[in-house]
Amino acid sequence: MTPRRTLAVFLLAAGALAAGSAPLRAQDPPALSTATPETVGLSSERLQDATRLLQAHIDAGDIAGVVAAVVRHGRLVYLEALGDLDRERGLAMRDDALFRLYSMTRPITSLAAMILWEEDRFELDDPVSLYLPAFADQRVFVDASSPDMTATRPRRTEMTVEHLLLHTSGLGSRGSAIYRAEQVRLRSITLPEMVGNTARVPLFEDPGTRWRYGISTTILGRLVEVWSGMPFEDFLRQRVFEPLGMTDTVFRVDPSRAARFGPAYRPSPDGALRPYAIEVVPFTEQPALIEGGVGLVSTVRDYLRFAQMFLNGGELDGVRVLQPSTVALMTVNRVPDALLPIGFGNPQPGRGWTLGFSAVMDADASPLPVSEGTYWWDGSSGTRFFIDPVENMVTVIMAAASPAYGGGFREGFIEAAYRAIVD
Repeated sequence: MTPRRTLAVFLLAAGALAAGSAPLRAQDPPALSTATPETVGLSSERLQDATRLLQAHIDAGDIAGVVAAVVRHGRLVYLEALGDLDRERGLAMRDDALFRLYSMTRPITSLAAMILWEEDRFELDDPVSLYLPAFADQRVFVDASSPDMTATRPRRTEMTVEHLLLHTSGLGSRGSAIYRAEQVRLRSITLPEMVGNTARVPLFEDPGTRWRYGISTTILGRLVEVWSGMPFEDFLRQRVFEPLGMTDTVFRVDPSRAARFGPAYRPSPDGALRPYAIEVVPFTEQPALIEGGVGLVSTVRDYLRFAQMFLNGGELDGVRVLQPSTVALMTVNRVPDALLPIGFGNPQPGRGWTLGFSAVMDADASPLPVSEGTYWWDGSSGTRFFIDPVENMVTVIMAAASPAYGGGFREGFIEAAYRAIVD
């Protein structure tokens, strides 16, 4: 390790979870062990309230179906599949259904990057242009609120790898008007082509001067390819999915999985839910763009394994993916105080951003009853997860809803799950 890497690991290890160091090995691990809620300090009766609440959202037409789970102290104590997976095909929801992760892809990409960080492939303060030269001369819009390709200025600060992880890179959202006009992101183009498009369009502001949620993580996926010498999809499969037993986390739903994948549903003008095509290239077809920002499909069971590995300090079923010190580094806010609070539209006090997750810095300011130090995120098609080290609990909920809100079904579920804690 480099001297500064050694120092960083030493300092973080003091506050990390204690865990042994087992060699990384690919295997087919068993499912998370199950238990009754009472054995881990939860109330079965109160968890049934969570089920009734979710069913009420289905009955009200907020969502077509849902899968939700709770793991506490490493034991799976709640897993429910309710409603419909695909109404047009007459398929009921099932607990191994596949869902579009969208932004819940990003923590997985961040994990991939930090695996390579542990191997000294890069430093967090390395310039992105060191590995992707197209970014070397990228300029900045004069007015980020009204971006104009002819009104730009030189960049004052260098974009670093950590800026990508923190969403302080100056890159914009995939849905921004200028990115759409310039066709920066299309699932019909390759990842290197998207990187070139991104570098061609000016930044919204100088790196490190504002938190702006955007396409940074997709650029990080390209860096994973450069650092590893492997296609991004192959790296994830070999270094993340196979070691963790995430057998159903994929970029394409192939025919063998088609019966477990349904459409996203959106309310029509008459209020009824109808299938809605979010992507031009559907997830049942192989996209040209293998995208670390929004590209994966997964199951609740797979994402529970990913989340439990983090809660365990980087290990699951005897397979170590990260060192505890790296997990500690990844799961605390690293956005500078000057850029806080962060949020969409209106800033949200008590929220920060880590090297891959949103972080609860002040539980009293959180609209949900999670603990300080909880890290989490969600997806724009109705998915969400929380990893709560204080309660030693993971919650995952997935639906196929557009827009994602679905009458607040995710928030209601989390509130009910936390009301179930009795010890």
